[in-house]
Amino acid sequence: MLKLVEPSVKYEEEALAYIMELLKYNSSINGTGSLEKYVLDNKYDEWLELNEKLKKGPVGDYVPSSTYFLIENSSNKIIGMVSIRHYLNDFLLNRGGHIGYSVRPLERCKGYGKVILYLALLECQKLNLSKVLITCDDTNIASSKVIEALGGILENKISDDDEIVRRYWIDVLDSLNKNKKIYEEVIK
Repeated sequence: MLKLVEPSVKYEEEALAYIMELLKYNSSINGTGSLEKYVLDNKYDEWLELNEKLKKGPVGDYVPSSTYFLIENSSNKIIGMVSIRHYLNDFLLNRGGHIGYSVRPLERCKGYGKVILYLALLECQKLNLSKVLITCDDTNIASSKVIEALGGILENKISDDDEIVRRYWIDVLDSLNKNKKIYEEVIK
């Protein structure tokens, strides 16, 4: 079984292992709330403090957000991470959106991307977000398939620093209703 949990001191070693696996496989680091910058400098406690502040309001250029680990219940292993931005600024409206997520490389292609996005949508519902924007690079076919599977509607593609970015909108309640039966057994 899988669940989202708020980061805590309990997960420090797992968080480092998660980031190290992403780096080892030269993987994009998305949805981590800048965790890599903190764990590599041995400042995990500062990252936890930042997350607590961001749940309550903006910090510097960052909009309020909630960050979670996707945990496998029996092992407490971090399978993925998700960051949910409570609202969008101009930058996030073009690149980033409301939700950023990642799955560790050795756990990909197992359906965890869909699970983490479904659980993120449950959190979005608690934040009273009715529609959310999710973006991904045009070349990230796996991510675009996850987003589309959860009801993402492609609004457009934009050019951003010589990359093409796909911009999807998801109706939160509609997606949750359509996907509840698929994911309810996985997240109990």
